[in-house]
Amino acid sequence: MQNNVRLILLRHAKSDWHSGVPGDFDRPLAARGRKDAPRVGKWMKKKGIVPELILCSPAVRTRETLAAVNSRLGVGNIVYEDAIYGASLGDLLGLVEEYGPGCGNLMITGHNPGMDELLCFLCRTKPPLTETGKLMTTAAIAVLGFAGPGAMSKAAAGELLHLVRPGEL
Repeated sequence: MQNNVRLILLRHAKSDWHSGVPGDFDRPLAARGRKDAPRVGKWMKKKGIVPELILCSPAVRTRETLAAVNSRLGVGNIVYEDAIYGASLGDLLGLVEEYGPGCGNLMITGHNPGMDELLCFLCRTKPPLTETGKLMTTAAIAVLGFAGPGAMSKAAAGELLHLVRPGEL
């Protein structure tokens, strides 16, 4: 398959469950998350994986993750999409259908379980799990290649080009 377009999935980095903020939406990154996120950006830059457009959940931890990753990439085209926070597979596919056609490299920064579900739905082959049975760990990045923008939301149409977790960087 020729990979003319890419969809990049980035799960937020490790958040601080003990930060004292009152709600899930406002939870910031933990020290480990603040360390892992820039390493993901460095890896992306080294591999030449620079999105044209980034869709990001407006939750604090996703915004902080994206800021750290993007400090290495310098992407200016960022849209904060409320629908990504708590998104179902259908919600995420809707965003890919909305934004994907005009974009050769689209990135979504979001949360589980939606990111896991989207990756599994789009992959032609089953993505590898960690030894503990996890897929998109915190600060994991998956890069999928597609034959064209119309395929970016089709079941099993994507080729998994990379699935990298922070411990592998």
